[in-house]
Amino acid sequence: MNFDLTEEQLMLQNTVSQAMQNECPVTHLRTIFDGESGHDGGLWKTLSELGVVGLAIPEEYGGAGLEILDLAVTAETLGYHAAPGPFLAHALAALAIAEGGSPEQKEKWLPGLASGDRIGTVALAEAGGLWQPNQWQMVAGDAISGVKKFVPFAELADLMVVGVAGGQLAVVEKDAPGISMEKVDGADLTRRFQHVTFSSTPCEPLREGAAAERIRDVGRVLLAADAFGGSQRLLEMCVEYAKTREQFGVTIGHFQALKHQLASMALDVEPNRGLYWFAAYAQDHSNQDTPGEPERIAAIARAHISDRFMQVARDAVEAHGGIGFTWECDVQIWFKRAMFDRAFLGTPAQDRERSLELAGL
Repeated sequence: MNFDLTEEQLMLQNTVSQAMQNECPVTHLRTIFDGESGHDGGLWKTLSELGVVGLAIPEEYGGAGLEILDLAVTAETLGYHAAPGPFLAHALAALAIAEGGSPEQKEKWLPGLASGDRIGTVALAEAGGLWQPNQWQMVAGDAISGVKKFVPFAELADLMVVGVAGGQLAVVEKDAPGISMEKVDGADLTRRFQHVTFSSTPCEPLREGAAAERIRDVGRVLLAADAFGGSQRLLEMCVEYAKTREQFGVTIGHFQALKHQLASMALDVEPNRGLYWFAAYAQDHSNQDTPGEPERIAAIARAHISDRFMQVARDAVEAHGGIGFTWECDVQIWFKRAMFDRAFLGTPAQDRERSLELAGL
């Protein structure tokens, strides 16, 4: 029995990592981070040409037809590089249509999403922190009215998959009338938000299956994978800094207290690899005898790994001393990414509460 990634998955990670190193080194990342949109069209084109934006879209619609684990290991790599842009929301929107759309709806939207020519996003949260499908109150028929909060890259997207009452989903296209947007000043400038107001806006409901719960759970897995990649990068940054920064005539890596801190950070990071792998694998290989298990594991993975990412980010600031909290230090980019991973789709406390409910505790 093999408990590691396949050669193809490792090759996928290496390919994406090389593309990020070439197209978006930290110097360029900072330009995007400080820019207006948080998006790089050239990077998106590169990821599209590699097939990254359509990994989980069926092959008949131009995608790669891969599993959620393949999507997650890609998310890990993008998190490691703090990749800017709409990958997360785009992947969830495409998955929602692939699993909840009719044949006509799939034919209409998926080829453009698979090629990257069209960008998708998800509009899920409502006022009061209502992220979960059973909490949505916006009613959809042929049109929808209401407000969705914290919609990633809404201004950039060609279509939005909107969560509506009854735990259902509906698709709204970019040029539909009755849409207004309000920019949100978020901390993570690699992933931008807008609040979106719909006023009798035409929509097209997705009526097949339980796609809303599916994208919620896959979203948790992708956030966990992103958080693992980001925490791994922060650990490496701290180790490298400890090897080069000198105090009292020696590198600070000689100091026992810092050695212990770095060892503690490593112990916080590495065990999370298997946790997110298992959560991703369970999305496509669930046991029919335990129907709530994929959701429970996804909730546990997102809650735990995003919390560890946040703690590693705090430790990284401390390990970098006086410059650790400054804008000039690269640590702040991943620190703010940790804040996003911990907040999007609800809080870790809500995930833990749900996991306990599913376990019957």
